Amino acid sequence: MNSSRKNLSEAQNELYEWIKSYMRDFHHSPSIRQMMLAMGLRSPAPIQSRLKHLQQKGFISWQEGKARTLQIVDEVFEGVPIMGSVAAGGLIETYSDVHENLDISDIFQKKNVFALTVNGDSMIDACIADGDMVLMEPVTESLSLRNGMIVSAMVPGLGTTLKYFFKRGGKIFLEAANPAYGPIELNFDQAVIQGKLLAVWRKVK
Repeated sequence: MNSSRKNLSEAQNELYEWIKSYMRDFHHSPSIRQMMLAMGLRSPAPIQSRLKHLQQKGFISWQEGKARTLQIVDEVFEGVPIMGSVAAGGLIETYSDVHENLDISDIFQKKNVFALTVNGDSMIDACIADGDMVLMEPVTESLSLRNGMIVSAMVPGLGTTLKYFFKRGGKIFLEAANPAYGPIELNFDQAVIQGKLLAVWRKVK
């Protein structure tokens, strides 16, 4: 066991190893009930406690109460090799030696990160296109919001939208990154800011 794994109790390590094996075999995370059965437990409380400890110690990413959001952190923590530069204008010299990795671990070390699929083109000028996946960090304190942040906001009766957040004169303004869409003006109690943007994931066909 490596030095980081020594921070786990025997019970936490047993669950962690079982989850990794399950996800390798089935390519999705197990349910709480499946974890209970595998660990020989009759109550979900010990499983939830172990999951919280695994998350606090940086071994998993998990949205509490939603077992299917569970991810194994060390599968993405090694990073992506940076192979050089690429020109979007004229040609430039590149290189083949790998000197460093693109470290994306900070994203997954944040608690309860969740993903949303983008529908529509209202954020196209922010390089967020229809069909992209956005990774969001939950907003638990309104004081953490800053003007110009990209947020997902739920407006009761209207749905959820991805927009720039601005606070002016006691009002919330949700502004698009596309001149075809006007701003949405709301009172503070008319919107729930669910998360702020961490990263954009785009699959190239």
